[in-house]
Amino acid sequence: MKRYAVAFTGPSGSGKTTLIEKVAKELITKREVAIIKHDPKDKGVFDKEGKDSYKFSQTGAEVVVSSPTRTTYFSKRNKELDEIIDMFNHFDILLVEGLKTLPLPRIAIFRDSIEEHYLSCSEAIAIDSTIDTTQYNIPDHIDILDLNNTQKIIEWIDKNAKEI
Repeated sequence: MKRYAVAFTGPSGSGKTTLIEKVAKELITKREVAIIKHDPKDKGVFDKEGKDSYKFSQTGAEVVVSSPTRTTYFSKRNKELDEIIDMFNHFDILLVEGLKTLPLPRIAIFRDSIEEHYLSCSEAIAIDSTIDTTQYNIPDHIDILDLNNTQKIIEWIDKNAKEI
């Protein structure tokens, strides 16, 4: 089975999550999609204090909560990308939010302005009409995508995603 991956990066509030949601909703109609979100500041809230799953996850144990509609995995241990991918087991395309150090084709997302330090770890940028690209030194090898054209972004992913 061939599996592919692509990553998304950009400043907080740029629209990374929204874009990944749009791409995933489109892709899921024809492929199995997996998503990894990096939470470098540990700001994610995964359960409510006082509930059993919260209490279990506070022990430091690996915790899985299964219900009729979903399975949620809680871990207090850092996992390497290969370990996380193995947990998914079966997928066609993996969408990664963040994790700038991973050697994956990467789309940087920007609104209002481009933070140029993201360009060194990106193969494409997705921008909207709030950005005038003539005001920036964008390297020639970086593709410029319309943030609001999900289909073109998927075409870029199909062409550039890395087999993993």
